[in-house]
Amino acid sequence: MTTEAANQVIQVLRDSERFAAAIPGFSARAPQLDMAAAVADALETLGTLVVEAETGTGKTLAYLVPALLADGPTIVSTGTKSLQDQLFFKDLPVVIRALGVRRQVALLKGRANYLCPYRLALHREEARFLTRETAEQLQVVAHWAGRTRTGDLAELQELPEDAPVWPWVTSTTDNCLGQDCPQYSECPLMRARQAAQEADLVVVNHHLFFADAALKGEGVSELLPSANAVIFDEAHQLPDVAASFFGESLSARQVNELTRDLLSEAGHTAADLQALNSLCAAIDRAVADMRLAMGDEGRRAPWSEVAGLPAVNEAVNALLARLEELDEALTPLHKTSRGLDNCCRRCSELLATLRRLVAAADPQQVYWFENFRRAFVLHATPLTVADAFDAHRTRHRCAWVFTSATLSVAGDFRHFTDRLGLGEARTLRLESPFDFRRQAVLYVPENLPMPDSPDYTRAVVEVMIPVIRAAEGRTFFLFTSHRALREAAELLRSRLDFPLLVQGEAGRRQLLDEFRQRGNAVLLGAASFWEGIDVRGDTLSCVIIDKLPFGSPGDPVAAARIETIRQRGGQPFREFQLPQAVLTLRQGAGRLIRDPQDRGLLVVADPRIVNRGYGRLFLDSLPGMTRTRKQEVVERFFRMLKAQDENTGN
Repeated sequence: MTTEAANQVIQVLRDSERFAAAIPGFSARAPQLDMAAAVADALETLGTLVVEAETGTGKTLAYLVPALLADGPTIVSTGTKSLQDQLFFKDLPVVIRALGVRRQVALLKGRANYLCPYRLALHREEARFLTRETAEQLQVVAHWAGRTRTGDLAELQELPEDAPVWPWVTSTTDNCLGQDCPQYSECPLMRARQAAQEADLVVVNHHLFFADAALKGEGVSELLPSANAVIFDEAHQLPDVAASFFGESLSARQVNELTRDLLSEAGHTAADLQALNSLCAAIDRAVADMRLAMGDEGRRAPWSEVAGLPAVNEAVNALLARLEELDEALTPLHKTSRGLDNCCRRCSELLATLRRLVAAADPQQVYWFENFRRAFVLHATPLTVADAFDAHRTRHRCAWVFTSATLSVAGDFRHFTDRLGLGEARTLRLESPFDFRRQAVLYVPENLPMPDSPDYTRAVVEVMIPVIRAAEGRTFFLFTSHRALREAAELLRSRLDFPLLVQGEAGRRQLLDEFRQRGNAVLLGAASFWEGIDVRGDTLSCVIIDKLPFGSPGDPVAAARIETIRQRGGQPFREFQLPQAVLTLRQGAGRLIRDPQDRGLLVVADPRIVNRGYGRLFLDSLPGMTRTRKQEVVERFFRMLKAQDENTGN
């Protein structure tokens, strides 16, 4: 039975004049009304709702309207910081203005997104120890710090996302002094948290939410007790995000930052700098030795693969011994200053974490590591987060809403709900109102080799060159591996007359900006380009997917989950690998049609989608596009689009 709140929301959304001024051409869609009513019901009854709202449904409005009309604070969590900014700065003001309500809203990000005035001041005094690039960037930050109102680093567009200065001017959970900080009253993070506690609706992101759910103190825990609802947009990301935070990790960077901060803090006290310098240098050497002992750059593997190697054992024992020595040396110094007290605590915690990770004693955790050029990270990731997340929801009695364009596999939600322990949730699937049969074509090329062929990528590129030419560029070429992406880039460089943009050769934001500006570019991307990207209009007219996106069998967490399913007599392929691949393919395919006026071609090059029995599940999960296996049909489709544009004067 529909609640009074649901009826009110439906009535509001049907009032097109209310939204027309803010949203030109607005007209409530039937799927949008259905979702808004379901969200309003969940908010009023404190229920759990899982909604798959395909592209074009208008899901943002469908949850914002009931959230802003409901009683009690609401937390809205998005998948990325860019989506967080879009929701807060673009969508929310429009909806609030259309509704004519007075609601206090706030934006809350993780601490790494805010300036730390204490660390900026600390490191400005020691700029001589920084590289020239970092010292110059520090001056840019210092100049901006004098005029910013929020301290949100997203305002500093002139510095790149990976600028080396960021760790020097932001805090971490490890090094934050909290209320003991001499600049606590000026802290942008604390001001943002205070504003969030006073708001009717707070916009966070999944990483921040789960950092706090795992009791890592990022600022959401103060909000949850009074929240009436938690709404997750882009909820398909939640199982993997939750797993990373309900686990545990230790990085080389954390240890290196400890030694760096320790020497900075000790310089302002009467501590024995010579002795501390010697200890810190020994720890940094031990970290570097451990990185080398674990093998090649880019390696991701179970800890068990290296735990028994003599070189790794020696490196681990050396790092443990040096941290123990530092822990002992810091004990009498912890009251010397607030900064040294913080370093003492961090040293003890890092030491305890390292002992747990190398012991690898919990059978419910997957212990693994990854290597980078100059660093490493040790991880413990839970096999499942269902129980932990269910317990978290139980502690906080409120409405829980999960929505995304991709939550089901051919209409079945169990893969998603089982992973998060949402067995009692109401589920709702809303199909896109777009006319996919008219707007898009799905092309599966003929006569390509199987993906395990050594010449597969070369063969795909050869078949795709005429397709890209027919599309006049305007293409996303998505890959399931960076190796295939690099090979394709080399093959395409001398064969295309269109701008070629390649992931890894520039930042993600820069590549997307250039793709939109050029109007005829070909962008080659891997994992991070499969979702969260919205390019509307004819600038993107073709999306090519090189292979069905099955997870890497070498991924240590996936391998452990597969083995667990096998041991209990299950079918890992059907229960885990296949549904994961279907959801990922749906995300990649979703880049193509983002608007009722969009038109384009989706290419799935992998022949398994038509010649394997499980291929039907992929096809049934994709929108109902016109399908072809003929290149001449593809070329005719693009000629037709061009003729339509010429007739309309576009």
